[in-house]
Amino acid sequence: MTAKLTYAVTAAVLVVYFVLVGTRGVMLIQHGTLLTVTFGAAVLVLPGIGVWFLWKNTQFVQRANRLAAELDAEGGLPVDQLKRTPAGRIDRDSADEVFARRKAETEDAPDDWRSWFRLAVAYHDARDTPRARKAMQHAIALHDGRPVRA
Repeated sequence: MTAKLTYAVTAAVLVVYFVLVGTRGVMLIQHGTLLTVTFGAAVLVLPGIGVWFLWKNTQFVQRANRLAAELDAEGGLPVDQLKRTPAGRIDRDSADEVFARRKAETEDAPDDWRSWFRLAVAYHDARDTPRARKAMQHAIALHDGRPVRA
């Protein structure tokens, strides 16, 4: 729940920022000189990229949550078996051990979105966020029946 609230607050702050930057861009364009119109157009590109990025990220999170809910209903969510440090951080060796099992499971069933979902969680636990995201995107594509990019 905390992650959802944090995401919602961050998204709201970004939307406010996009509106503020966008209005400044429009004001520059309305000024009418060649320099201000050029700067205004350049300023408007930034909120456009930001809105696109926020939209794609939100879609990704919603799809991943949908898969998590479906896997939870099946009783297939990975159980947290990780050892933790006294500070509460995941023990690296423990994460590597679980990761090795998840990777083998995925190699045995490469067309199963469930194994890719669990692999994504293992990547995340091993603090490899880029690979975790790619594995989750792979799981989403398999689940939705879309072509999977290698």
